[in-house]
Amino acid sequence: MTKKLLLDAAILLALAVLGVIGYKLAPLLNPKTDIVLPLSNCDLAKQACVTTLPDGGLLEFSIEPRPIPSLKPLKLQASIQGSEARKIEVDFAGTDMKMGHNRPVLQGSNGQFAGQANLPVCVTGKMEWDVTVLVETGNALIAAPFRFATHSE
Repeated sequence: MTKKLLLDAAILLALAVLGVIGYKLAPLLNPKTDIVLPLSNCDLAKQACVTTLPDGGLLEFSIEPRPIPSLKPLKLQASIQGSEARKIEVDFAGTDMKMGHNRPVLQGSNGQFAGQANLPVCVTGKMEWDVTVLVETGNALIAAPFRFATHSE
């Protein structure tokens, strides 16, 4: 009876520890943004997209090459005009299917940021992606969402 009680207590403790770890790591997967802009109707697979930031500045974001391929290096570029950005991250998430954590940090300064990413291939052929550009200004974390689709060959 004592061994069973100890085993039950150990299992409960392990579950509690896992819960605390999950709670602490949750902001990495879903950052708490201060401002979420409306979804842009611009298609990143066709062109660079521009959106207006809350302070009136402009964010231009692009992914190359186009059309956007899976399993190949992608060049990510973001430029900020009329506003200041300390850090820019780009979060890629499957619209209808979880594809894992994919959030590269862009490097740069003076309003020009660049980086690389790769997208996994989807077995269904066509994959729709939600792309959220996370702009840290020092005053707020702004989320600028975009969408595009990839097609497997």
